[in-house]
Amino acid sequence: MKTIKNIVFDLGGVVFEIDKNRAIEHFNEVGFGDAKSYLDAFEQVGIFGQLESGQITAEEFRVELSKLAGKEMTHDECKYGWTGYYKCMHQHILDAITHLRKQGYRVSLLSNTNPYMMEWARSKDFDGNGNPVDYYFDKLYLSYECKVMKPAARIFEIMLEGENAKPEETLFIDDSPHNVAAAAALGIHTLQPANGEDWREKLKQILQES
Repeated sequence: MKTIKNIVFDLGGVVFEIDKNRAIEHFNEVGFGDAKSYLDAFEQVGIFGQLESGQITAEEFRVELSKLAGKEMTHDECKYGWTGYYKCMHQHILDAITHLRKQGYRVSLLSNTNPYMMEWARSKDFDGNGNPVDYYFDKLYLSYECKVMKPAARIFEIMLEGENAKPEETLFIDDSPHNVAAAAALGIHTLQPANGEDWREKLKQILQES
């Protein structure tokens, strides 16, 4: 009888490869030249962090960003900046997630993200095959909807409660050392691949040993 029953994925860095510098360039292109002061590979600050933790809405973010930029920013410009994080998607990763579900694992997503990124991710443009991110997961736990960001313990508790899952039966996959440490502190099994790494063999080994 397998120990691990639930597999929880981070989005950026695990499901698809990210590039923080590309996001900074995108914001520069639309007229916000100080994005590097706010953007991080794992956790954002200022209004960027407020958006991802659900403290402000997408429209409130747009208004505040306009003030910082000294020009009126549109919704599409904000979306263009945020989606700059996306670098590339590998079909074998998506196929692996689909296979896990076919094997009987409960597969969910736990991501620090925002409405602009999810507007893209939840559209048919996500995977290049007409499927949104929801197609690949049983449930999505998104920081701006949960009103809390990783590595806070509360967002992991929300996920465990939502999945009716025990920590010892759950595996969390994230490229952030802080997020992985927070999950491990709650008794959750963890795997920390590098951004864009092919984690399939490491995951297979963990599941075989569980």
